[in-house]
Parts: sequence; C-alpha cells; structure tokens
Amino acid sequence: MPQNAALRGHLAMLAFSALVAGSFSLGSMIANDIAPAALNAARFVLAAALVGSVAMATHGLRLQQFRAPWRFALLGGLFAGYFVLMFYGLKTAAPVSAAAVFTLMPVLSGIAGWFLLRQITTPRMALALAIGGVGALWVIFQADWDAFRAFQFGQGEAIYFWGCVAHAIYTPLVRKLNRGEPPVVFTFGMLVAGAVILLVFGWSDIRATQWLQLPLIVWIGLGYLVVFASSATFVLLQFATLHLPSAKVMAYTYLTPSWVILWEIALGRPAPAGMILIGIALTVIALLLLLKDDTKPTAAKA
Repeated sequence: MPQNAALRGHLAMLAFSALVAGSFSLGSMIANDIAPAALNAARFVLAAALVGSVAMATHGLRLQQFRAPWRFALLGGLFAGYFVLMFYGLKTAAPVSAAAVFTLMPVLSGIAGWFLLRQITTPRMALALAIGGVGALWVIFQADWDAFRAFQFGQGEAIYFWGCVAHAIYTPLVRKLNRGEPPVVFTFGMLVAGAVILLVFGWSDIRATQWLQLPLIVWIGLGYLVVFASSATFVLLQFATLHLPSAKVMAYTYLTPSWVILWEIALGRPAPAGMILIGIALTVIALLLLLKDDTKPTAAKA
C-alpha cells in the first residue's frame, strides 16, 4: 500500500485511542444510571443518524451501496455485542481487571487476521506487540507487582473477554467484507444494523428507562459516546482497517491506559506516580516500531 495511506491509518488510530479513552472516564460516571442495553441502543441509533447525515452530505446514500446487507448485520452484531458484553462484564469485574483483559485485543486481532485474511505478523510486529503489552500492563497496574499478582479472572472478566473476541473478529472482517464503499457509508450501514439488533435485544430495558428523569451527566456522557466515541471512532476504525493489518490496528489499544490517565487528570483527578511514565514510554516505543515497519520501502505488504 502507499506509504502515505499507511501513515494516515496510523494517525486515524492515534485519534481513535484518545477518543476511546474518554469513553472509559465518562462512561464510568454514568454506568450505574442507565441499563447497558438501553444506553448502547440509544448510542447506536443517534450515531447512525449523525453518520448517515455526514454520509449523505459527502458521498450520498444509494441503495446499491448496501448490497449484501448480511455484511452489515454481521459487523453490526459483532460491534454491538462487544459494547453490551463490556458493560455487562463491568457489573462484576473491577476496572483494572477489565483493562488487563482489554490488552489481549491486539493478539486476538492478530489471530483473527491470520484466519480471515492470512495476514502475517512479522518479527518486528511481534516485538512491538510484546513491548506494547508490557507497557500497557505497567500502566494499568501502576507499576505495582502486588496489584498484578492480585488480578483475578472471574465471571465479569470472562464475559468481557468474549466481547473482546467479537471486537477482534470485527476488525479483519471490515477489510474482508468491504466492497469499495467509503468508510463513512460502510460505517452507516453497520450502525443501522447494530441499532436494529440492540433495539430488539434491549427493548425491555429501553421501555423501563425513565429517559426524561436521567441525570444531566448521563446526557453529557451519552453525547460524548455518540459523537466522539461512536461516530468518529467507528469511521476512524473503518478507515484504518482498510490500510493496516488487524494486529497493527488494535495495537493502538495499548495506548488507551495512558490516554485514560490524561483524561483523569483533565477531569481533576490526581496525576499518577512517576514510575507510570516507564509504561507509557514502552507503549510509545512499540508504536514507533510499528510505524518504522510501515515507512520502510519493502513494507508495502504490511
């Protein structure tokens, strides 16, 4: 692929990781005020309306763009399943434990990429993924070995793990199932399908939710999830998966814990200890290795 296209894919995932991190900080503030299915159904419906408006204004929406609708149903189901399983898992899983499970995403995506697209993880990529994984875990457990040893894999972690599997399969499937549709149009189709699935799955929770009585913070959080953590990130992810291997795309999840720290500081919470900077440095080194792999003249197949 052209080097500038790969670079744009990396920049897209850099923005993706920063925006997703914000959903962790804001999402934790509203998690107990609304049911997961109701929250994500509203999220997908509103995001579909927003992305659909952008798609109409930029590329137009035509029926032939949505041929083989089963593709969008499959992708929408996988992505909707990830979000629902994440929230259900967080009902019993500690945030630190869930974040540790989240770091499995690049490896899972690499495995799914091989099975679905026969994408090969090069030695450089494997080294970068390993360094990034260590750095992410260092940040998550705040450089505390005792905290790492206290990690427990319970029912909530197991539920969230299967959500991560769904997300990992979703990533290479985007490239496999895309038939030349622009990322924003393809994202719109996926969002509509996911919204329909969530409306059916979560209808009882949707009806039981007192929408007009929700706290203001819920609407603020939902607004962020819709505009930035859904609409923007879905398009960024679609774009990146068309230009980068699945393992490289999901390697940016290693940056999420570091971005979360910045979000927490911005929201007025105390800064972490200096030792955390070691973990952040490792994730940056890992990403530089991945970027260097793309910028080499012989890396066109990466």
